[in-house]
This record gives sequence, structure tokens and C-alpha cells, in this order.
Amino acid sequence: MAGAGISTPSGIPDFRSPGSGLYSNLQQYDIPYPEAIFELTFFFQNPKPFFTLAKELYPGNFRPNLTHYFLRLLHEKGLLLRLYTQNIDGLERVSGIPASKLVEAHGTFASATCTVCLRRCPGEDFWADVLADRVPCCGVCTGIVKPDIVFFGEALPERFLLHVVDFPMADLLVVLGTSLEVEPFASLSEGVRNSVPRVLINQDVVGTFAWRPRSRDVVQLGDVVHSVEKLVKLLGWTEDMRDLVHQETEKVLRMGRKGPSAA
Repeated sequence: MAGAGISTPSGIPDFRSPGSGLYSNLQQYDIPYPEAIFELTFFFQNPKPFFTLAKELYPGNFRPNLTHYFLRLLHEKGLLLRLYTQNIDGLERVSGIPASKLVEAHGTFASATCTVCLRRCPGEDFWADVLADRVPCCGVCTGIVKPDIVFFGEALPERFLLHVVDFPMADLLVVLGTSLEVEPFASLSEGVRNSVPRVLINQDVVGTFAWRPRSRDVVQLGDVVHSVEKLVKLLGWTEDMRDLVHQETEKVLRMGRKGPSAA
């Protein structure tokens, strides 16, 4: 399970940290209160603030960090049953974790849907409009096109129901960089069997790790990236991680040399 804390080292603010979180810095968007930017009623009245924010969060502006690549390494070693993420930044995908291994509980910017005729729209077309400061509109009915992220009051993606099968099967649960405050995602941490170890890598003790800990819980507090580095070293994966990060860095450099259109 992963939250916004795994992406803050990549430069993406979390939502709730006082002073530095997204909700603390939305005054510039001409909205009545911070949460309005993710409310459908306000979105239909005035979609521009949301798309201004979306442009700032454009996945191409950010790169995965060591924590994302640790999760990729778990996948490559055949150890990742599934990654449940609250993040909408898409960095899990960018790091190379296949969509089949992902449950993006709060949706994704990778695709979009017309709010009127429900036609699916390619992510490339959606982003072309957003990056040009245009409100994306459907080519068929001219309705507003909304990315497939979950606004307040909307149902979670159907893939979220995979937790009914996944969590009872797991033999280890790793929870990284989340406040465990938002339901129903937060309750997933209770979904593994009582005999299964749960590892929390976080700035603070949160959720049931704090108020209903289990005997096999392991808690590592502090900077998430530094904690992951320690875990990688304990696992004997330091060289594997170095190779993976080098490989991905070279890939980005090659794409940069080919120019923006190729990237």
C-alpha cells in the first residue's frame, strides 16, 4: 500500500501536510475551499482551476524515486502480488510496474472520459489540451472530458475490489508513505490475516499501527527513501537497485536526446 509520501521526494506535494501540502497551497486557484477542486459540482461550474492544477501535476514533469524503483524491484523478483496506491501522479507506471500489478485506488490521469456521453478519450489527447491551457472537450458531443481520477463522492474503480482476493493471499504487507486517513483505502491495512507481518515505512505511526497494533507489526519511522535504502541493503539488493536506477536514468537521457516528440 502506497500513499503520497512516496512521491514527495520526487517533488509532488502531498495533500494534507500543514503549510506544504496541496490543500494548504490552493489559494491561487480561485476556489471557495481547498476540497472544492475535487468536487464534481464545482468542477462542472468552473473546471479551469482543476485543469490548472492538473497541468502542474503532469506526470512528465516528475521522475520516480528510489521508493518507486524498490516496488519495481519487488515485481521483477516475483514478490509483488499487487501494489495498491492512493496516488494519481502515475509514477508507479512510469517506474515500470505493469498495469496488471497496479490498483490505482483513487484513479489515474492515464485515461479520461467524457462527462456527458461517457466516451473514453486517449490520455494523449486529454494532455494536449491541458498543457495548452484548454479545457478538454469531447470530439463527439463537446462535453467536458475529465481524467479518470476519483472525485469526492465518486465510486472507486472496479479494480479496487481485487482487494477481496489479494489481501487474504498475501504473506507480507508493506505500507509506505500514507496517513491511512482516507477510507476505504485505509481499512485495507486490516485485510491481511492476523499471522501476516505488516511493515510500516512512514514519517509517523498511523492507522491501526497506532491504535490497534499487531504482534508481528514492524514500524520504521523517518524519511521514506532513507528507510527504503536501509531495507534494500538488508535484503542484499543494493547492486540490483543501482543497476535498475542506472538503466532507467539512461533511458530518460536517451529519450531526451531524441527530443520532446519522441519522449
